[in-house]
Amino acid sequence: MALVTLDETITIALSVKDRQASAEWYDNMLGFKLIYHADEAGWSELQTNTKGVTIGLGEHTRPAPGNSVPVFGIADLDLARQKLEQADVKFDGETDVVEGMVKTATFYDPDGNALMLAQDLTAG
Repeated sequence: MALVTLDETITIALSVKDRQASAEWYDNMLGFKLIYHADEAGWSELQTNTKGVTIGLGEHTRPAPGNSVPVFGIADLDLARQKLEQADVKFDGETDVVEGMVKTATFYDPDGNALMLAQDLTAG
């Protein structure tokens, strides 16, 4: 049995210079539709053609080429983080919270690949 239970969503997070231009490119080239732009968080999200899979665009002045981080949805990030840390899983700093939007925490697999957990805070 798994240590934590993920929900049925995954967001593939990409670093980009211009979220609006990138969102337009993904729409025109691949048919991915804009879900929202969150300017205060420097984040945009697009629905792919695969149920439960979205592309997240994080705006950075110097995006890391080839950077991609799978973001797994989870109901209780704090509990999952506690269980993973007890199993010696390394996290990258503290949990980030954008009030009323999302709570995220980046962690690493045994080979140093970055993964992220995200708890949706929009449901109230």
